Amino acid sequence: MGKVFNALQRANEAVDGGAEEVAITPPEPQPVMEAEPVVAPPPPRKEIAEHTAQLGKWDDRLTLAAVTTGPVAESIRALRTRILFPSSGKVPRTLLVTSASPGEGKSFICANLAISLAQGVDNFCLLVDCDLRKPTQHALFGVANAKGLSDYLQHKRRIPELLQPSGIEKLSIFPAGPRSINPAELLSSAAMARLVDELSHRYEDRIVLFDSPPLHAASETSVLAQHVDGVVLVVRYGTARREYIKALADAIGREKILGVVFNAYRATVLDYKVFGYYEYQQEYYGEKK
Repeated sequence: MGKVFNALQRANEAVDGGAEEVAITPPEPQPVMEAEPVVAPPPPRKEIAEHTAQLGKWDDRLTLAAVTTGPVAESIRALRTRILFPSSGKVPRTLLVTSASPGEGKSFICANLAISLAQGVDNFCLLVDCDLRKPTQHALFGVANAKGLSDYLQHKRRIPELLQPSGIEKLSIFPAGPRSINPAELLSSAAMARLVDELSHRYEDRIVLFDSPPLHAASETSVLAQHVDGVVLVVRYGTARREYIKALADAIGREKILGVVFNAYRATVLDYKVFGYYEYQQEYYGEKK
């Protein structure tokens, strides 16, 4: 306090001695500006969070095959183009994907085709797992299989209660559901025929894919094929037997078969030199812009 008193006294003496008077006005109190609260970014919407979590449940093989570019993705897109732009007739609304024998990859091809259709601009897709003996689609997309097609056919459950999100906005999964003791009778029943008809007319912009059991493992495939608009036949390179494929085509009806997918084909160097299609794709997509 002594130092402050002496400084004030010296300032008064300087003013009395003729020095220029300086009016010292205490500064007016400035309004205290409150800092604006920091607003945290809004959390992601529930739909986005569920979408991200759902994609993380996909089978790794399905995730790798569903990339934007690459031979597998482009082959599936070519199949999608043939379906959506047929050379004659209407666009099929209901498609059956099957094979002659087990282990030919028909469920994997069916899942990839469903993803490709859903990624299109104008179409929605519904994937129905009809393989009641050995269901696969729920495992590929990481969805529950506690209820599904068997519940609809046996217990008359409503369709909206049985659908599962796939992780893609325009693709829904209709799982097979719990295993039943009479899958052949269920898939050959009038209830299954009504389901195919109802799904095809429920939405005008929806294409319905049915993952069917192999013909030589389930006799009901040929019956189910009669209720759909077309059939996609999956043939595994080096595995499928010619007589089985012929028997499948005869059982279904050749006019029903829209196309054949030659799965797991290993191209040789000569194939690339002669045809050069995938090599061109790799150069095109890998080109720097």
